[in-house]
Amino acid sequence: MTRWPLPKSIPLFLTVLVSLSLVSCSKADNSASPDPTPGNSDPDLAKVSMPAGFSISYYAPDVPGARSMTQGANGTLFVGTRGSRVYALRDTDSDQVADSVYIIADNLNTPNGVAFREGDLYVAEVNRILRFNDIEANLSNPPDPTVVTDRFPTERSHGWKFIAFGPDGKLYVPVGAPCNICKSDDPVFASITRMNPDGSDLEVYAHGIRNTVGFDWHPQTNALWFTDNGRDMLGDNVPPDELNRATETGQHFGYPYCHGGDIPDPEFGSGVDCDTFVAPMRRLGPHVAALGMRFYTGTMFPNEYRNQIFIAEHGSWNRSQAIGYRVMLVKLDGSGNATSYEPFAEGWLEDGGSRWGRPVDVEVLPDGSLLVSDDAKGCVYRIRYGG
Repeated sequence: MTRWPLPKSIPLFLTVLVSLSLVSCSKADNSASPDPTPGNSDPDLAKVSMPAGFSISYYAPDVPGARSMTQGANGTLFVGTRGSRVYALRDTDSDQVADSVYIIADNLNTPNGVAFREGDLYVAEVNRILRFNDIEANLSNPPDPTVVTDRFPTERSHGWKFIAFGPDGKLYVPVGAPCNICKSDDPVFASITRMNPDGSDLEVYAHGIRNTVGFDWHPQTNALWFTDNGRDMLGDNVPPDELNRATETGQHFGYPYCHGGDIPDPEFGSGVDCDTFVAPMRRLGPHVAALGMRFYTGTMFPNEYRNQIFIAEHGSWNRSQAIGYRVMLVKLDGSGNATSYEPFAEGWLEDGGSRWGRPVDVEVLPDGSLLVSDDAKGCVYRIRYGG
């Protein structure tokens, strides 16, 4: 197995502190321009439409490649990327706008996933999990990371990872399929794995998952819900992306045999009964690239949003007419059934097909507002309700 060298400590002059109050949101090329009021002046924000009473501004206007997010115990927002860096954002004056950004690590191997536990930051590279100890006390001088495990495959296709700690205290780590559509003899591919925080007892928790880059646990039932990206090259409208629910260890969700619950794959689905697999709780749009999802557990939004699901759709890349590029809302009924799937925030995809941003992940702040990361625009938005 390839072993990637550990990064050395980041030089202090690279570590921080970029004053976000002087920088506008970076464009897709990561350029920046002066803007004394970045939270209100960018005309792109006016393009985002939401239900009445909601507004959007910049929480952090310059975080190049911003992807998965997690929060520390002391209010730090950690942000992974599909490049080489991991960032930490601080709102030191409690105005709900980050005023400083730290580079926690550089020269990593696609550090998309970040998770926080008992003072330590866990970072997922393609083939290993790193841990930065006591990170919030050392933002300006991050420690060298400890390798928790390097047992994951080195394949880069769907190799970027979203990670999170579950209610059972275990770290959940997905391993995407190493292809568009294929059947691997190694059961770790197309799965969600889990392990103890020290890397021990690594096991496959769920099978048949092509590529999930976002999951969360229901705040009342503790069931694991996750998005899954459908395969490509079957046309514009097949198959759908999926929102799934896992209720026990060992369930199989269909890939590569069936898609969307009842669509046999033309190569691997012959003679397969799709009913033998766990069907999605909700079919999502085809090729929308549904990524980060969270249950809304805050109190700022109206009661109808409580314990409902927000999903960041990164947007299609090979569909003749682009779709996605939005934040969706999935509502659940009292029995846990997904009863609706509708836009909550949209406008990153404009009429005519041009795109100026791509939502990746969502995160609920302690005040109840909702953060949305955008790796194309290179920033983190904040959506709030009320005056």
